[in-house]
Amino acid sequence: MKVDADAAGLDATRLGRIAEHLEQRYLGPGKIAGAQVAVLRHGELGYFESFGQRDRERDQPVTEDTIWRWYSMTKPITGVALMTLYERGMFQLDDPVHRWIPEWRDMQVREPDPDGGSRIVPAHRPPTVRDVLTHTSGIGYGPENRDLDLVTDRGFLGEHDLESLGAAIGGWPLRFQPGTKWLYSFGMDVAARLVEVMSGMRFDEYLRTELFEPLGMADTGFFVPEDDLGRFAACYGRNSRKELVLVDDPERSSYRREPKLLNGGGGLVGTTGDYLRFVAMLANGGELDGRRVISRKTLELMGSNHLPGDGDMADLALPMGYGEVGFSGAGFGLTMAVSKGPAATGVVGSAGEMMWGGAASTTFWVDRAEELAVVFMTQLLPSGTFDFRGQLKALVYGALAD
Repeated sequence: MKVDADAAGLDATRLGRIAEHLEQRYLGPGKIAGAQVAVLRHGELGYFESFGQRDRERDQPVTEDTIWRWYSMTKPITGVALMTLYERGMFQLDDPVHRWIPEWRDMQVREPDPDGGSRIVPAHRPPTVRDVLTHTSGIGYGPENRDLDLVTDRGFLGEHDLESLGAAIGGWPLRFQPGTKWLYSFGMDVAARLVEVMSGMRFDEYLRTELFEPLGMADTGFFVPEDDLGRFAACYGRNSRKELVLVDDPERSSYRREPKLLNGGGGLVGTTGDYLRFVAMLANGGELDGRRVISRKTLELMGSNHLPGDGDMADLALPMGYGEVGFSGAGFGLTMAVSKGPAATGVVGSAGEMMWGGAASTTFWVDRAEELAVVFMTQLLPSGTFDFRGQLKALVYGALAD
């Protein structure tokens, strides 16, 4: 890719600290196998570098066209897809989900009982579209109030498509009254089902026609075609000695075949370049290369804090809950966290940044005030093992030259 740091208002020498940091702290010590970083500003690509190996066992380097598991970085894409239907007058945010998924009517809540047990009570109100897009619906990430690990629990997910999963969730008791707490959830899979019902199209087909083709995201999908397997990165975890261990071999991966569940919460794979085109569209007010995907005002709605009372994720998240970018100083918009400013987060940046990450330690953020978008790819489970986003923010903002 052609890089021009000056045109992007970035100091190329200072950007060089990114490579030094990753090589010395992560690649050299063997904490990750490989990575890729892209920095876009003022619509110009100011930095794009590949590091290490995409497949350590086969000694294959990270290349510009390496395909990565995006996991939960799928969620903002699902959110944009649903909001394109908002722009067609198909729904309002406070419409109840049961208008499109009847099994969500008359949902119940499991709440603590004074004797230390629990009881089932009626929901005070139906969960809404806003609730599923903000993880405030009460559904959590597992049946019968047991959280699921989406990466390893393939058996459960393999039982469902979007229609059956949406219906099944309607039979679960909620973890809390809708709109009162924050809990990472199957909300974006429900949103993907809403896309299907409202559009009359399969979710993957809607993404292809409304997002991927207009944005030129040619390598993005829910599985890796046979001809592209040579570009697919391996995925790693760490053992008790903090050594890298192979978790998902690209030659044996479930991503080699088309899934039954088109997982709107975490199923997409693609290149850094493809994801960069998506975030470039966000940074540019919904348009890229003359193709408008969504309006500037709808993106403003998505990037607003929708938590009750302009609340903070740290105050509303259930105890022991998890988020891809942490809770301190973050509100939550429609499918993405929203920064409440550097003083609140304790990290350099701007109020209103949109950001999220994925289970394999991938991350992105979009700072519209600086016309800045950053994408980081690696394949290390679980996310949160290292604070890549916080460190990269220090390095990238330290390279601003205008």
